[in-house]
Amino acid sequence: MARNDLSPRWDRKMQQRLARGEAAALGEMYDRFASLVHNLAHRVLDDERAADSVTREVFAHVWEHPESYDPKEGPLRSWLAEVTQRVAVRRLRDRAELEQPLREERESTVRRASVAARADYIVHSMPAPLRAALDLAYNQRRDYRQAAADLGVTEDEARRRLRLGLQLLATAHDAGTPPGYRGAV
Repeated sequence: MARNDLSPRWDRKMQQRLARGEAAALGEMYDRFASLVHNLAHRVLDDERAADSVTREVFAHVWEHPESYDPKEGPLRSWLAEVTQRVAVRRLRDRAELEQPLREERESTVRRASVAARADYIVHSMPAPLRAALDLAYNQRRDYRQAAADLGVTEDEARRRLRLGLQLLATAHDAGTPPGYRGAV
C-alpha cells in the first residue's frame, strides 16, 4: 500500500467521491479495506457467513451514508473498523436474543426427558405390590377400593401402596428439576 493512500487527503477525496455517488470509489475502498472489515467481523462473530454479511452491510452503509464519515475525526480505516464493530456486535446481540428461546426450549425438553426416564426407572425398580397398585390406578383407572378388591388386600393397604408408589414417583420430578425451579405458575 502506497504511503499517500493512508493520508488524510486520500481519505477526504474518497469521502467526496462517495458523496458524489462514484461507484468506482466504493470499489476502490472495498478492494482496500474489505479484508480488514471481514477479519474484524469474523473476530467478533466467529462465523464466516456472518462476517461476509457484516462486510456487505458495512459497505452498503458507506455507500448509502458517505456523509457519516468525517475526515477531521480520524482516518477512514479507523472509521470503517468502528462501523464494523458496531454492526458485528449488534449481530451478536441479535443472535443471542434469537438463541435464548431455543436454549430454553432445549433445556425444558431435556428436563422433561430426565423426569420421564427417572419415573420409568422408579416404576420398574419398585416392589411388585406397589407397581401393581399403581398399574391398576393409572392404566386401568381403578380407585383404591377397586384396586383393593383386585389385589385381594384391605382398602387401607391399597391406599398405603398407592400413596407410597406416588411418593416414590414424585421424587422423579424433584430430582429432574434444577434448584429453585418453580415451573409454570
